[in-house]
Amino acid sequence: MAGMIERLPGWPTLPDLFGWAEAGFPGTHGIPGLHGIRVEEHLTDGTYVLRAELPGIDPAKDVEITVDEGVLTLRAERGEETKEKYRTEFRYGTFARSVRLPAGAKGDEASADYKDGVLTITVPLPETKTGTTTIKVRHG
Repeated sequence: MAGMIERLPGWPTLPDLFGWAEAGFPGTHGIPGLHGIRVEEHLTDGTYVLRAELPGIDPAKDVEITVDEGVLTLRAERGEETKEKYRTEFRYGTFARSVRLPAGAKGDEASADYKDGVLTITVPLPETKTGTTTIKVRHG
């Protein structure tokens, strides 16, 4: 038929592909009900900055940020509203993401801010020396 796209048997649809990207590819072991968090990260002015997309949560109650052995872990939870829905593509439940911090990052001095559905975590980095260092050779 003109104007229709047929789906080949066994081939995923476009929404299925987007679901794989967010939930992990088939054959990978995920935890049921655990969703990933979309993040972006960058280094600027002696700090590591992680921005996480977390719309519709209360950061005071629903977010936990921990740093352990150089790994920052972000967990959030969004409860499902009890209203009847005709259709929803929103994800409810627990969201989590872990990232390795740059070497020497001062996780115990990290700060976090939440604005317009984006959580921004800032972690100070140690100063790096610039210039050349001369190393003396001992002999004897």
